[in-house]
Amino acid sequence: MTSAARHIVWDWNGTLLDDNDAVVSAVNAVCAEFGREHVDLEQWRSIFSRPLQQCYERLLDRPLTEADWSRLDVLYHEHYRELLHTAKLAAGVPDVLREWGEAGRTQSLLSMWFHDELVPLITRLELLPLFERVDGLRTDVGGGAKAEHLRHHLAEQALDPADVVLIGDVLDDALAAERVGTGCVLVTTGVMSRRALETAGVPVVDSIPEAVDRISTNLAA
Repeated sequence: MTSAARHIVWDWNGTLLDDNDAVVSAVNAVCAEFGREHVDLEQWRSIFSRPLQQCYERLLDRPLTEADWSRLDVLYHEHYRELLHTAKLAAGVPDVLREWGEAGRTQSLLSMWFHDELVPLITRLELLPLFERVDGLRTDVGGGAKAEHLRHHLAEQALDPADVVLIGDVLDDALAAERVGTGCVLVTTGVMSRRALETAGVPVVDSIPEAVDRISTNLAA
């Protein structure tokens, strides 16, 4: 991680937003529809990866046609939306975000959740003013990799990747950071186990405050 990093790109689901219960419930709605036994969070963590279609093919132990994937994607998101109101901000949020900004540093939000739903949500949670830019998914069906979204997100802000750290909760965040040239810190608060996250070769911590402390320590070094 570069000691010059003064901009954080935050992931949303599983990072700033603690939505694990809603995620697992939505996954189990998919399991029920496709005749698979329910899973718990630890089982889902052991299976989760991107691209998501391949992940669900492992979960369901069957190939998915384009029609299957579209049906699955709609089912998951319909169920997730029903439970989204039960999700809460991760421990330390928004305090650590405010402190980062008050120190004269900048931050933005890059999510694979749908943009037209993400912005109203973070506005309602009074987080929008904390970010220089907010980008969510602008397609009807998600599940792809994050790297190109990150590249576009940085370009729109004229940010040098060397000045940036991405904080996320899955290996795809680390892969996106590597491909684009940013730093990365992963948190264990989301849908991947610490053991899996540690294979990325980037710092892995257990909370949002720890992630920011890790970056701040490098800045002070």
